[in-house]
Amino acid sequence: MDTAVLGVLAYPAIDPVFLQIGPIALRWYGLAYVCGILCGWLYGRHLVGTPRLWPGGVSPITKTDIDDFIVWITLGIVLGGRIGSILFYDFARIVEDPLSALRIWEGGMSFHGGLIGVTIAMILFCRTHKVPLFSLIDIVAASVPFGLFFGRIANFINGELWGAPSTVPWAMVFPSGGPEPRHPSQLYEAALEGIVLFLVLRLLTHHFKMLGRPRFVGGAFIFLYGCARIAVEFVRVPDIQLGYLLGTGWLTMGMVLSLPMLAVGLWAFATARPRAYEPKPTAAS
Repeated sequence: MDTAVLGVLAYPAIDPVFLQIGPIALRWYGLAYVCGILCGWLYGRHLVGTPRLWPGGVSPITKTDIDDFIVWITLGIVLGGRIGSILFYDFARIVEDPLSALRIWEGGMSFHGGLIGVTIAMILFCRTHKVPLFSLIDIVAASVPFGLFFGRIANFINGELWGAPSTVPWAMVFPSGGPEPRHPSQLYEAALEGIVLFLVLRLLTHHFKMLGRPRFVGGAFIFLYGCARIAVEFVRVPDIQLGYLLGTGWLTMGMVLSLPMLAVGLWAFATARPRAYEPKPTAAS
């Protein structure tokens, strides 16, 4: 199809594999996870290492805690994201081909599953390392937009999770989406869940000092992500194996899974209270 005639943007066909070394293929999708986790780790260290962001200049979490947590959160993201994708979106296919559950480089990661996995990882980590749970949630929440941004860009490179047919000037014809120009919904999500969400949370942590009200920043992340995801779902085509739910022609699994996030966010806003911490004792070398 001649996109110039239609007046739509040409989809930049980028090879999903950015580096091939013999039989080993390194994909943008995997690189996105690595970059998201590394950026989130560095930003988390910045937050706990900046005294002015905490009441009395005391953070209840140390940089060493963040270093130790990196393995826990990585396992929570990968295991939770993959299991969530299987249970929420692709259970029938996995039953037919169980080994496909291990091929995570092909995609198939659920944000909501990853959220559950990371939450479990945080609870277990805090119980074993004596770290206040809601403060860790705030740190993680403020750092997550990096991963969301890189992940959605990787979805765009893979040409997956595209939007509904559209006549907007920036519509694109995706190789796997048929001949119709479509919303680049991956870029919408990268902008909302990555850039906008990061800037709002940055404002809360650095200007309004909301790390001093445990769970407020985490609640803001949960609430705003739910709003952004629901909004984009209206122009994003649902997974083909699920389609629209209840024959509505608009209700998607992404919306259903995001609705409880709004309630959790409102609860966090309503119950967050100022709290100061004593300096965390350090172990003798």
